[in-house]
Amino acid sequence: MYVETVALRKRQEAELEVPEMKMLRFSLSLMGMERTRNELQELHQRASLCFYHVCLCRFDYQELLHNSSFCLVPRGRRLGSFRFLEALQAACIPVILSNGWELPFSEVIDWRKAAIIGDERLLLQVPSITRSVGRDRILALRQQTQFLWDAYFSSVAKIVLTTLEIIRDRVESHVSRNHLLWNSLPGGLFALPQFSADPAQFPFYYAILGKSPSQQFTAVIHTVTPLQSQVSPVVKLIIAVAKSKFCAQVVVLWNCDRPLPPRNKWPSTSVPLTVIEGQTKTMSSRFSPHDIITTDAVLSLDEDSVLSTNEVDFAFIVWQSFPERIVGYPARSHYWDSSRSRWGYTSKWTNDYSMVLTGAAFYHRYYHYLFTHYIPASLLTMVDHMANCEDILMNFLVSAVTKQPPIKVTQKKQYKETMMGQGSKASRWADPDHFAQRQTCMNAFSQWLGFMPLVHSQMRLDPVLFRDQVSILRKKYRDIERL
Repeated sequence: MYVETVALRKRQEAELEVPEMKMLRFSLSLMGMERTRNELQELHQRASLCFYHVCLCRFDYQELLHNSSFCLVPRGRRLGSFRFLEALQAACIPVILSNGWELPFSEVIDWRKAAIIGDERLLLQVPSITRSVGRDRILALRQQTQFLWDAYFSSVAKIVLTTLEIIRDRVESHVSRNHLLWNSLPGGLFALPQFSADPAQFPFYYAILGKSPSQQFTAVIHTVTPLQSQVSPVVKLIIAVAKSKFCAQVVVLWNCDRPLPPRNKWPSTSVPLTVIEGQTKTMSSRFSPHDIITTDAVLSLDEDSVLSTNEVDFAFIVWQSFPERIVGYPARSHYWDSSRSRWGYTSKWTNDYSMVLTGAAFYHRYYHYLFTHYIPASLLTMVDHMANCEDILMNFLVSAVTKQPPIKVTQKKQYKETMMGQGSKASRWADPDHFAQRQTCMNAFSQWLGFMPLVHSQMRLDPVLFRDQVSILRKKYRDIERL
C-alpha cells in the first residue's frame, strides 16, 4: 500500500512539472545525472536567468516588442501583468495565458478585437493558434491595440477618467455609451452620451453604420460690427450663402455691442434667416451648441468672409466625404521654433498646412457641443479675454479627436487680404498684437493636451477640370476659376 502511494505521488509530481523541467530532467538522465526535484528547480531557475541576460545583451527589448506580431502575456504575481500594457503600447497583439483573469475595463472594451485569449493549460497549442491568424486580422488586431492604448491606458489621467466615465454610465444608464462608442475611434472619452445616445448622430460612425450625413447645412455667421447698409460685407455674404442649393438656413450670431438691427434691415432670402443675439458676446460663444442648428453640417463664417455660391457648394460636397474633419478655405500652419523651444504659428502661403480657420469652414455640429463641454473653462476664458484664438482651439480639438489633418479646398488668395485692405478698423485681423497672441495660444493649447495634436498636410482638393485647358462649359464649378 505504501509503495503504491509513493508511486502515485511521484506520478502526480511529474504531471505538475512544466515542459522545461521535463526536458531538463530528460537531458540529465541521458548524461547519467539523476537529480531531485528541488535540484532541478534550482537548475531551471539558473538556466532561465542566464537565457534572460543573454537576450538582454543581444537584443533590444523594446525593439523586439515593436517588431513582434504577438506577445505572450502569462499570469502575473498580482491581479494582472505589466507585460499586458507593454504589449498594447508596442502594438503587439497580447496572447493572454491566464485563465480566469478579468481584463481591464472588460465591462465596456471588447478585448476579442485586440487580443487572443489562450488557455494556460494548453501551452503547446499557442504556436498553431497564432499561425492560423491571417494577415488582415493581424493588422486589425494591432490597430485596435494602438487605439485602446492611446484612448484609455496611455496615462494615469486617462485610466482614472475612463474609470469615472464607466461608473457614470452605470449610474446614468439612460444616457450611457454603447459598445460601439467605447470600441471605435475616437473612443468613449470623446463621444459624450449627453449629446446623443445614438451613434448615428456622431460624425465618426457613418461608415461603420452605413449611413451618410444630412444633405443640407446651416450657415452660422459671427458678427461683431454694426450693420451699416445693404451693401455691407455681411449682407453680401448672406445673399451668396443663401443661394446654395444645400443651404437649409442662415443663422447670424449677433455679438456686436450695438443694438440688434430690425428685421427690415436684413436681406430677404429664400431660406430662413435667424438672428440670435449673443448672451455673453464672447469669442467662444460662436461655437455654442444652439438648438436651432439641426443639420449635421455647420458652415462657420466670419462676417468679412468673401465667398461665392460655387465655393460654398464645392466645399460642402467635399465635407460630405470627410464629415469628421474641418473642411474649408483659409489655411495656416504650425512649426517648432528650436531657438525659443516653443511652437510657432505662421500664415505664410505654402503647400504645407495644419489648420483650416473656422472663418470659412465646414464641420460637424457635434464639435459645438464638444467645444463647449470638453474644453477646460480656463482655456475658454483665455480665448474670451484675448478675443482671439477660438479658431485655433477648435482645430486643436478636432485634430486631437480624429488624429488627422483638416482639408483645404480651392480658394482665391484674397480671402482675408481683401477685407484687410479695405481698412476695417474694427477687424481683429488689423490688430498688431493679433499674431503674437496666436503664438501664445499655440503653446497654451499644446500644454493643456500634453502633446501637439496638429498634423501637417499637403493635400488640396480642387474641382474636376480645375484650371484645365478645356471649355468652361464642361466645368461644373466654373465660377471658381474666375475668382
